[in-house]
Amino acid sequence: MLERVIAVSNLGLELEFDLPTDAAEEDRARTWKFPARIFHSSDGTMRLLNGDDLEKRIDRWLTAAEMTREMCGRWIFTWNAFRIECDPESVIADIEAINLLSTDLREGAVYQQPETLGSGTLSRISDGPNGATYTVRFAVDPDAVRRTRAKSDVVVGEIMQDPVTLETALDERSNESVSGTVEVTFDVDPSGNPTRRTVVTTLETVKPDGVRETDRRTVTVERRLASGRPD
Repeated sequence: MLERVIAVSNLGLELEFDLPTDAAEEDRARTWKFPARIFHSSDGTMRLLNGDDLEKRIDRWLTAAEMTREMCGRWIFTWNAFRIECDPESVIADIEAINLLSTDLREGAVYQQPETLGSGTLSRISDGPNGATYTVRFAVDPDAVRRTRAKSDVVVGEIMQDPVTLETALDERSNESVSGTVEVTFDVDPSGNPTRRTVVTTLETVKPDGVRETDRRTVTVERRLASGRPD
């Protein structure tokens, strides 16, 4: 994702998010969300500025895919499973997922992570001329993990045309024993600006039949200049 600063004020930043300049035509054809213009206020909230442009792109995208608005919100499977999203405001959640600028990165700062229990405190584990590293560790929230998995079960049922209700999926998942940890690490440059966030999630699941599964995944978001100078 390419982020460009459009304007700066005391109230916040006007930003444009777009696919990389070398993105293939088919990549652009698959999405209507970008470019998106966002106002990132000084309090950390985001507001979509070009919603009308996105609305027009949605209509063109649906027409090209030979779909109508009735398909909005449904899940289908082509080259991948995906939800037919038609809400321009959904781009805010996409951008927030890769946003590193709203985090208070300092020793002792309180940090929260989805699908974990409570809040954690950032600890600085290294500091040098190239910047610092902060980390925080959580225990997973078993109920939140089971709910996420149950929602996935509902999606699979829709795609496979074998519907399952969320209540039924939650009841099935409630028979699983879930535990694990989430470790979040931030790297910052010498000026204190975040350059990388790494989230390592380790889940241990015991099925009703006693079978044990381990799921370990790492998600990294890196922020760097697209060129050698801050244009």
